[in-house]
Amino acid sequence: MNDEEAVSLVAASALITLITGENASLKVLLNGEDVTEEIRSPVISRSVSLVARAPAVRKHLVELQRAMACRGGVVMEGRDIGTVVLPDAQIKIFLTASPGERARRRRLELAGKGTDVDQRQVEEEILARDRIDTLRETAPLKPALDAEIIDSSTCPAEQVVKMIIARVSARR
Repeated sequence: MNDEEAVSLVAASALITLITGENASLKVLLNGEDVTEEIRSPVISRSVSLVARAPAVRKHLVELQRAMACRGGVVMEGRDIGTVVLPDAQIKIFLTASPGERARRRRLELAGKGTDVDQRQVEEEILARDRIDTLRETAPLKPALDAEIIDSSTCPAEQVVKMIIARVSARR
């Protein structure tokens, strides 16, 4: 059995549940265990693109995401949500920022959790992940043709939220 087969078997047998936690935060459960923090760790971030490019993993995750979306009232984020998972979504936002700004934000996020990382290394990892995700055969990273593209490189989070709300309101 090769790595792709092994990882696909693990993905197919995984029970992933999303629940609302305290203060309306989202918690991710894997086989009943809270993995919300672990899935955002640097080691997982470095590995996710390699695992996600396996077609069987993508297929399983797309089915899971579509099942969640069928319940309605959902906002999803991901690198292929608007092109593969929910191509008929009512509104699609493709949020982007420069690699340097994304690295700065990620470093601050990790520092807030007590993890010190080198911003230059984080930026290199972001560029590598973007390259892998853009070039992968299954569900490559790209904006949907009908997506609203927002570059948040120079915008504070509050301003980005206002821009998204304005675009959603304009579409209704």
